Amino acid sequence: MFEYRYKTDYKTRYLTAIHFLVFILGAVTLFLFFDGGYFLAWFISIMVAIIALMALSIPRKIIVGEQGIDICCISDYTYIPFNEIASVREVTNREMKSIIPIFASMGFFGYYGIFLNVKAMDFVKIYASKWGNFIEITDIYEDKYYISCDNHEQLVEKIGDRASLKSDNNE
Repeated sequence: MFEYRYKTDYKTRYLTAIHFLVFILGAVTLFLFFDGGYFLAWFISIMVAIIALMALSIPRKIIVGEQGIDICCISDYTYIPFNEIASVREVTNREMKSIIPIFASMGFFGYYGIFLNVKAMDFVKIYASKWGNFIEITDIYEDKYYISCDNHEQLVEKIGDRASLKSDNNE
């Protein structure tokens, strides 16, 4: 079993602090211009809900087990069985430039959610604590998962070895 724990980098911490600062400045601005009231209450309620949703979706670790890959977030769990993996490859930084967030976090506690690959016009699910060292896992249903990992070469090798072993056993 291979386990990788996510660690945030300086840029992710910086972007999280900027997000919090913007939220606080927005609340202070609404308080000063509208003397509190419904606008401030709605703004704070929505921001707290967004922060809670984002915080609960933070990726925590990747586990490459005997039967498949587990991507564990605080409140989300993704499991990809090896017999459903069609391909695994490293993704270059150049390819990541055409990815835009749709329903996702872009630096607020990490990078995760559903993104659009503009070049391929394809949706991808990203689980990352920093923007870099991505691997792409494509399953037999053509769903794409992008995972960031410091040991991305080792992760590609482990997944490739285990996925090929499963496909050999199924034949």
